[in-house]
Amino acid sequence: MSIEKEGFFQSLVEAKIWAIFKLSTTLDIRKGSETMAKDFKKRACLEPIVPYVPGKPIEEVERELGVSNIIKMASNENPLGPSTKVMDAIKGYLQKLSLYPDGNAYYLKQALAEHLGVTDKNIICGNGADELITFSGMAYLNPGDEIIISHPTFSEYEFAARVMDATPVRVPSVDFCHDLPAMLAAITERTKIIYVCNPNNPTGAMLTHAELADFMKQVPPHILVVMDEAYYEYVTDLAYARSIEFLKEGYNVLIFRTFSKIYGLAGLRVGYGLASEEIIADINTVREPFNVNAVAQVAALAALKDQEHMKAVQAANTQGRDYLAKEFERMGLSYVPTQANFIFVEVGVDSKALFQKLLQQGVIVRTGDIFGYPQHIRVSFGTEEQNKRFISTLEETLKQWDS
Repeated sequence: MSIEKEGFFQSLVEAKIWAIFKLSTTLDIRKGSETMAKDFKKRACLEPIVPYVPGKPIEEVERELGVSNIIKMASNENPLGPSTKVMDAIKGYLQKLSLYPDGNAYYLKQALAEHLGVTDKNIICGNGADELITFSGMAYLNPGDEIIISHPTFSEYEFAARVMDATPVRVPSVDFCHDLPAMLAAITERTKIIYVCNPNNPTGAMLTHAELADFMKQVPPHILVVMDEAYYEYVTDLAYARSIEFLKEGYNVLIFRTFSKIYGLAGLRVGYGLASEEIIADINTVREPFNVNAVAQVAALAALKDQEHMKAVQAANTQGRDYLAKEFERMGLSYVPTQANFIFVEVGVDSKALFQKLLQQGVIVRTGDIFGYPQHIRVSFGTEEQNKRFISTLEETLKQWDS
């Protein structure tokens, strides 16, 4: 054998030995990791938490089913999108992306204060209202404390409690709306927060100002009432709660609102809370610096200034709400009267199976089983064309259900 060949084979043997060594080392490391994973566990209070499942993205449906021309009516998004003034503001800011945002969101808070008739010290901004919900739990809940929530309602309230090792107390709704007397009856010495979603998600049902005023008078002073008003701009019923009055009257109230819905900024995640200076100071102790990104602040400020676009979105939503309600009545389907940008309807069949059939036709809705109603779906209002396509697809699918 030549010296060249001998050297080649020697190198080959050495390479194989090295590969075997690497493999055995990797297996040892993996084995060690598995052993560590068995001993290293998350906190016990997190065991009941089921991660939030968002509505199916359009891109995912396209990948999985190869379906095009998809309409998404599952996530309560604004089908008209943000105003052109928002888009211009975003484009004008792009050269400043290397800079950290204003951690205090000064200009946005000033604009909100003027718009709502409060002071900037009554406002806190968050990465969506969801973050502020979590902050409320972090600021006030200790292990063993209780919160009171309606059922069904937005799942993030329960998350805020569980993550702090507090206990959520569910009070069944009446006619798909909060049962305020029953929620009052559920109060104990361990109750720290009552969460009220108005209009309620996923049902769209609304509480009036008179109902909440009577409720607030009976809530003990050691309890914080959180009013989640993510959909309040869509409300057209004049009896709707004027929650800022509760703030000005000195009640322990924390009000959440968002730019994700009617202003069309869901992708940027910016919401805000309204409360007394003391409560805002408490929430600020758990707020991370720079929690609202710079582009979101610029976009929200521009959106707030363009009230004409907001009113156009509100008018389109009202039209969609009236259309779907009328069509459901024609089809003999029971629905919950809504003041939000979605509607909760009983379809009379398994909602998960219906979801799949609609999905294959490019229509995405939200199943009711996740809220405890397996024969309901939640449908967000779309454009006029999208609403008509949804009704047509739903009607044809239900007609063919047994075939």
